[in-house]
Amino acid sequence: MIRGRRRGRYQDEATAELNITAFMNLMVILVPFLLITAVFSPLAVLKLNLPGSSSEPANQQDLIFQLEVTVRMDRIEVGDRNQGRFGVYRKSEDGYDLDALSEKLSEIKRRYPQKTDIAILLESDIAYDTLVQVMDRVRIAQKIENGVIVRSELFPDISIGDAPVDSGGA
Repeated sequence: MIRGRRRGRYQDEATAELNITAFMNLMVILVPFLLITAVFSPLAVLKLNLPGSSSEPANQQDLIFQLEVTVRMDRIEVGDRNQGRFGVYRKSEDGYDLDALSEKLSEIKRRYPQKTDIAILLESDIAYDTLVQVMDRVRIAQKIENGVIVRSELFPDISIGDAPVDSGGA
């Protein structure tokens, strides 16, 4: 008789059920809470365009101001597709002269205040970091006036393309 009672007791322990109702209730509340409180960081995205073909024949009356910044391994050139270069900024040991580029672009913006588009043309071996720095200088000019940083918009509509073959430098 003692043996029978022991067997019954072991059988009851072996067939115990797992109650997960409390765990399921916790998940039903926890998952929506986590989804609601999740912070999604927005990405900064620039809309870029491809420049038009420069091999198209142009009539004299169709010549419009098409500002281009050409980034080469040894210099940055600023100019118009139809009129030619406005400035050439050589690369030094410290890198490209982005301050001079920004000043020239600010001067061009003062002459053409309605102009918002620009093409950045790159040689094939230009570093991505250089492209980003040039794009920042092309979009916004920063000056310090009375100890305060003043930002002004230059050319926010950026097109990116390949630089034409170098014709010997300037």
